[in-house]
Amino acid sequence: MVFHPPVAIVAKAGDAGKYKVGLPAWNMVLRGFMSGAYIAMGGALATVCSTGIVYAALTPAQIAANVTAPIAGGFASAGMAQLILGAVFPVGLIITVLTGAELFTGDAMLAPMAAFIHKVSWAQVMNLWLWVYVGNLIGSVVWAYICANGPFVSFDAAGTGTVTAFGMRALAIACAKVSYVGMMGMWSAFLKGIACNWLVNLAILLGICSDDMVGKFFGIWFPIMAFVSSGFEHSIANQYFISAGIMLLPMATPAQVATLPAASVANLNIVGFWMNNMIIVTLGNIVGGLLFVGIIYWVAFRKEIAALK
Repeated sequence: MVFHPPVAIVAKAGDAGKYKVGLPAWNMVLRGFMSGAYIAMGGALATVCSTGIVYAALTPAQIAANVTAPIAGGFASAGMAQLILGAVFPVGLIITVLTGAELFTGDAMLAPMAAFIHKVSWAQVMNLWLWVYVGNLIGSVVWAYICANGPFVSFDAAGTGTVTAFGMRALAIACAKVSYVGMMGMWSAFLKGIACNWLVNLAILLGICSDDMVGKFFGIWFPIMAFVSSGFEHSIANQYFISAGIMLLPMATPAQVATLPAASVANLNIVGFWMNNMIIVTLGNIVGGLLFVGIIYWVAFRKEIAALK
């Protein structure tokens, strides 16, 4: 297994960013579409695999005490649903990295690295961010539509849809994503966005670290598992999660809707999509990738990188 030293990893990250900012806009959107769909595939898989592990049924006191107990309709265990979410979600980033798709949260670190090392313009960096973000959004929404009208709902002969157990899990996740309200709620979402992309970009660097598929797989898998299991916020994954919830909500019965938090249901719409999650989480993701990985690693290894030239 070939392992590149840290300075080489940082230099390769800058090279990758230089290549990415040089792509034409249509290609950025196309590759962004691919990655948005791939991340959504991981999100959909995580939704299905965590269905039935209803840790929310435990009281806060039980969760604090790490109580494990069987309940009607599922199995309750503090953290178990998060662990399963984290274990299967990384498939999206693994596919993205290995197939050359473009992910906004990864480019939040790679493009600035190119600006630091190769002196590409910040206008080029912003251009890449814009078009990849648009592509990611389109891909995420397309996959959300497929799932919201596929495995997350059951149609009768008349074409009336009934939300399945998987769909209810998707709705619960979407409601949680738009539950950030008030100054402290926004601050929490921002911090979760920073922590998420700190880990995502460490996964990107570990993927660059190895030249073989197995090494890349494990390098990417562990940090992504950590961010999802910890409950951090990823803007592109949320494009899928919230979109799927918005599409499913009209098909849910009043009894099903009643099981969801009323305040979050009220925010499960396009306005809530942006104002209660997407804008603040995206800003957190940028800070996490740009500052906590891109700038810090550039400052730490700039002299060694200069010596490589």
